[in-house]
Amino acid sequence: MKRAQWLRDAALTLGIMLLTFALVLMMQRFFAVDRLIPMLFVLGVFLVALHTNGYVWGVAASLLGVLAVNYAFMFPYYAIDLLTPVNMTTAVVMLAVSIMTSTLTTQISIQQELKANAERERMRANLLRAISHDLRTPLTSIYGACSVLLDSADSIERSRQRELLEDMRKESDWLIRMVENLLTVTRIDEKRMLVKRTPTVLEELLDSVLVKFRKHYPGQPVQLSLPDEFVSIPMDPMLIEQVLINLLENAVIHAEGMQTLEMSVSLANGKACFCVRDDGCGIPRERLEKLFTGYLDRDQTVSDSQRKGMGIGLFVCAAIIRAHGGEITAANLPEGGAAFRFALDMEEDDEQQ
Repeated sequence: MKRAQWLRDAALTLGIMLLTFALVLMMQRFFAVDRLIPMLFVLGVFLVALHTNGYVWGVAASLLGVLAVNYAFMFPYYAIDLLTPVNMTTAVVMLAVSIMTSTLTTQISIQQELKANAERERMRANLLRAISHDLRTPLTSIYGACSVLLDSADSIERSRQRELLEDMRKESDWLIRMVENLLTVTRIDEKRMLVKRTPTVLEELLDSVLVKFRKHYPGQPVQLSLPDEFVSIPMDPMLIEQVLINLLENAVIHAEGMQTLEMSVSLANGKACFCVRDDGCGIPRERLEKLFTGYLDRDQTVSDSQRKGMGIGLFVCAAIIRAHGGEITAANLPEGGAAFRFALDMEEDDEQQ
C-alpha cells in the first residue's frame, strides 16, 4: 500500500510539473506572459502539495519549479543561476507555498482520521449496547426455564417440561448464531480484512443456505428463483451464506403477517444480484437509515414480533458485503413487504484479493 501511494504521488508530482511546463511554453509562445511564469509554477507547486501526502513532494515540486524557471525562462537562458534576487525570491515563495499547503492538507488528514476514529468508537459503543440487549432476552428465557425445571420439576407435567426444554434449545440455537455473527464482526475489523474469494457455484451455495435455514425454521417455505445458466461467482462462500441466512431469518422474525418468503438471483452488467423479499409488514421509514448500523433504538420496532433485535445480524450483513466491494440496501415494496438486495461481481478484482 505504501509503495503504491509513493508511486502515485511521484507520478502526480511529475505529471503536474510537466503540464505546468508545457502550459508555460504554450502561453509564452502566444502571449507575453514572462512576468506570470513564476506564478504559474507556484500554482503547479500548490496543486502538488494539495494532492500528495506529507511534505516531500511539495518541496520536490518547489525545487523542480525553481530549476525549470531558472533554466528555461530566466536570463541567462539554459543555465542555472540561483543567486539573482528574482530567482531567490521565486524559490522562497514556492517553498513557502508548498510547506503551508502540505501543512494544511496534513492537518485536514489528521482531522479526518480523528473523525473516523470517533465514528468507529461510536459504532463500537452502539454495537456493545446492541449485544447486551440482544443477549439479555434469550439468556433470561433460558435462566427462567432452568429455574422452573429445577424448582418444580416434580409438579410440572411432562408435556410442559418438554415445552420448556424446547424453548431453551431454540434460545440456545439463536445464541449460537449470534456468536457466529459476532465472530464475523471481529474478522471484519474496520477495513483490514481481505475476504478469501473462491469460485463458488451459485446453486450449491443456495442449496447449502436452504438446508441450514430449514433446520431452524422447518415450517417456513422459501421460494427460489435462479438464472437458467450455470453461474460461478468469486466470493467467500461461508460469509455470503451467513448473509443470506441472516436475511431469511430476519424476515421470519420481523416480517409480521408474512405469507411468502422469496430468495432470487439475477444477472446484470457483470454482477450477480441477490434479493431476499417478503410480503410482511414492511419496515418503518424512520428505521431504514439505521438498519445496517448495528444499533436500533429500543422503543422502535420493525414489527410486532416478540423478539425485537437490535440489528446485529444486518450489521454483519453490511460488513460482509462491504468487504466484498459492494453495498446492501433495504426498501419497502409498493405491494407490501420489504426487500433486501446486494450484488457481487462475477469476475475477480485483483485489487481486492
